[in-house]
Amino acid sequence: MFSILVVTVFLASCLAMPIKDPYSYSSAVGQGGGTPFASYGEGRITAVRVWETNNNYYYYYYYYNSNAYISGFQLRYGSTWSPVFGGEGGEKQEMELFNDEAIVEVSGKYNPADYICYLVLTTNMGRTLSAGQPSQVSFNFYPVNVGNELRLLSGRFNGAGITSIGAHWGLVYMEGAGNSTLETALETVTPII
Repeated sequence: MFSILVVTVFLASCLAMPIKDPYSYSSAVGQGGGTPFASYGEGRITAVRVWETNNNYYYYYYYYNSNAYISGFQLRYGSTWSPVFGGEGGEKQEMELFNDEAIVEVSGKYNPADYICYLVLTTNMGRTLSAGQPSQVSFNFYPVNVGNELRLLSGRFNGAGITSIGAHWGLVYMEGAGNSTLETALETVTPII
């Protein structure tokens, strides 16, 4: 009888504990002029494309980068590509993610007067996609909660490029897909008998 009382009190206390919010937001950086955007799609991000514009020039034998920036990007959710946010001008960098691979860090540099200059997307497997030129002010976004991954990017863009960017983090539940982080975690839990 006493053990039933202890178990009941324990379960009641578990229900009374606040549930931690599984989502977090990394506030946008950049000057933020232009049209707002927020990427969207169902399921996990499976690939990413980033376009970079590098207006490079040479003066005698010296190399100068007068204005390098991220002109646009696109995310693939499952097998469906989102619209291109910004433009497709310049050189394209692309990375396809493996099963159970997720973007867990977004970092780079931005010019407070105009564009996002440099963008680095890092996965939980240590792979990175980088585009642009590493100059100006640094930023580094990552999820607050363990196990979260990049769900969407938001910010603003104008006719030339991305003027601000922020990251939204959360859990992805992949019912029946066989590659869910939650499924893997539940499989490793030993039942108490």
